Amino acid sequence: MTEFTPLLSMAGGALIGLAAVLLMAFHGRIAGISGMLQGMLPPFAKDWGWRVAFLGGAIAAPVLIAAITGWRPEFVAPTPNLWLIIGGLIVGVGVQLASGCTSGHGVCGMSRLSVRSILATLTFMFTTGVTVYVVRHIFGGF
Repeated sequence: MTEFTPLLSMAGGALIGLAAVLLMAFHGRIAGISGMLQGMLPPFAKDWGWRVAFLGGAIAAPVLIAAITGWRPEFVAPTPNLWLIIGGLIVGVGVQLASGCTSGHGVCGMSRLSVRSILATLTFMFTTGVTVYVVRHIFGGF
């Protein structure tokens, strides 16, 4: 079902942290993906250049690694596509309500000890736990 990859996970987390620190150091901005995407939609943010570079790198890096090493992670989604689409829309609504996503609140906000981000991240995690419980134990899983 899932792989236990502590070294890869730790390396990925370190790279995410490094990217967040560098973005804050060089641009004074928080690495929240939803905020980056929002600034790339009309009306465009004046500082859209770094947003394109950051998101482009987030897409290009795994493609480059796959091209160089030939390694591709296995992705299996036993959930029907309709449920994935509905889930994505619900997440989008949650991101708007929380004024940010787990990358901005969970990675950057919590490291700054932002009470608002800590509460938002706790809400994300609690809601995720409830959702998994309901889907697996009440609806019988998908």
